[in-house]
Amino acid sequence: MVRLNFKTAFRIGQVSTAIVLHAVTLISVALGVEPAPSQTNILFILADDLGYGDLGCYGRQDISTPNLDRLAEQGVRFTSHYANGPECTPTRTAFLTGRYQQWVGGLECAIGTGNVGRYDDAARLREKNALGLPVEEQTIVRLLKEAGYSTALTGKWHLGYEPHFAPHLHGFDYAFYCIGGGMDYFHYLDNVAGYNLFLNGNPVRREGYFTDLMTDEAVSFLERNGKEPFFLYVPYTAPHSPFQGPNDRQKDPLPLDSPLWNQSKAPADVYVAMIEQMDKGIGRILDALDSMGLTENTVIFFAGDNGGTRSARNEPFSGIKGSTFEGGIRVPAVVKWQGVVPARIVSDQVCVTFDFTTSIARIAGISPSTEKPFEGIDIVRHIVEGEEDFDRTLYWRKPRGETVWKGVRQGSLKYVGERRGDEFQEYLFDLSSDAAEENNLKDARPEGFARLKRLYDVWEEEVRRNRRGRPE
Repeated sequence: MVRLNFKTAFRIGQVSTAIVLHAVTLISVALGVEPAPSQTNILFILADDLGYGDLGCYGRQDISTPNLDRLAEQGVRFTSHYANGPECTPTRTAFLTGRYQQWVGGLECAIGTGNVGRYDDAARLREKNALGLPVEEQTIVRLLKEAGYSTALTGKWHLGYEPHFAPHLHGFDYAFYCIGGGMDYFHYLDNVAGYNLFLNGNPVRREGYFTDLMTDEAVSFLERNGKEPFFLYVPYTAPHSPFQGPNDRQKDPLPLDSPLWNQSKAPADVYVAMIEQMDKGIGRILDALDSMGLTENTVIFFAGDNGGTRSARNEPFSGIKGSTFEGGIRVPAVVKWQGVVPARIVSDQVCVTFDFTTSIARIAGISPSTEKPFEGIDIVRHIVEGEEDFDRTLYWRKPRGETVWKGVRQGSLKYVGERRGDEFQEYLFDLSSDAAEENNLKDARPEGFARLKRLYDVWEEEVRRNRRGRPE
């Protein structure tokens, strides 16, 4: 791939008519002329615990991911894309609400298996049966549904165990999902023996490998609804533990004390097999779009929900899932929109999960409320218009127990804080010369350190909300 912006592509004659028409649309908006409402289909695919360097298109050579590699070839691949959180629940919250998860309260770290609150606000909410994404929260799903989109989720939810948090209450017309974090891929039990497979709020029985089941459901949804505009959200559980490949089915469920539940110790061949099977599933979804003639009218997003575990390849970054070092939050991301987003683009623009939410809203012709505006940038428009990359200020916060991870990036400078009880470690890195975060500049650049720490403190004070439980 090459780094190529829209203006350069236009000069060398590589821009399609569709892109030019899209640019005309943007100009019309700038002149106050409203275009007709968009009916573009939207497919959003999310991987779970995928490392930055775990795909062929991101440099991994001992793996076969031809379908994701093809997406990258046909669209834009991002080198500086971040998850909104270093764990799954926070990122999913930010994606659906289009805002920092801290505004919601209680969802700053992953909900523990069996519906456990892992820090003060989350634990307090759990006691009131109120730990999850409230249905009254504004979400991109409900906005799309109100705009006439058919909406579906096939995959991982992890935004509330209680029935009143079920995804079909959030605007999904169809929802086939596992309710919590990880589960046995064949028997659908989590690591405290809770049953984890649901359809529209009710437990269901199925046979098969979960990665394949959720792919089947995604393809079936397209076959049923492909003639109307749709939003299809496909959050895979792969390669999250337990580490089971498509050929690893056993007669009995995985023992609760099995080492395969340990996120840090995946058998290397199984880990690869899980990613490759996810890639095959994505290929089936893309083939379905092709066979139904929907590809040209569908924008496709792919990203990771957080950095990889110790079982992943986060190269060239340090840190893992759960931390705010780059390896915990920088993830692979690709966008394809045939005829609109130029092919074979590599973008270094700093971006984050909820930027995709902002782009989806603009593409679909919808707007959030003035009380809860989306906080991302329109990253798709940025790519299509060939705008110059610019500095961003992004924030992260993840509490769990007595540990709190903090982070802010502004330009190439990044502040990281880690509090463990009474101990507090702080860092300043310049990512332009130290992407692996090996050189702590806290003492060498005190003004930069103080400025970013102050930025973080002001942001935390502004957005963090403890959400009180609601009576049932």
